Amino acid sequence: MGKLLFKNMAFYGYHGIFAAEKEVGQRVEVDVEIHGDFEAAARADDVELGINYVDLYTIVKDIVEEQEFNLLESLALAIADQILDSYGVEKVVVRVRKPQAPIGGLLDYIEAEIVKTQ
Repeated sequence: MGKLLFKNMAFYGYHGIFAAEKEVGQRVEVDVEIHGDFEAAARADDVELGINYVDLYTIVKDIVEEQEFNLLESLALAIADQILDSYGVEKVVVRVRKPQAPIGGLLDYIEAEIVKTQ
């Protein structure tokens, strides 16, 4: 069992319940953890036997930038579902953050985490 980590990917998306979030958009940060058996790819040193990092990044980017969700949880779930559908991995953890969430108070960020297994 191994783990791949994609940390702090940053995109611009239109997610949230407020009209301004849908119209103006905001920065969205994403972490992805993929758990699976990567030994064959590692031993052969062959990307075709594993997960192509560019392809996975593109999956996340396309969902964040081309779809709209009210909830961070829904965005994280869409990313997790697509990763599970695209790769034969055992488990995926997706964290989605809004560093400038409009909640009328100070905080570093709001984050939703979804964990899915096959």
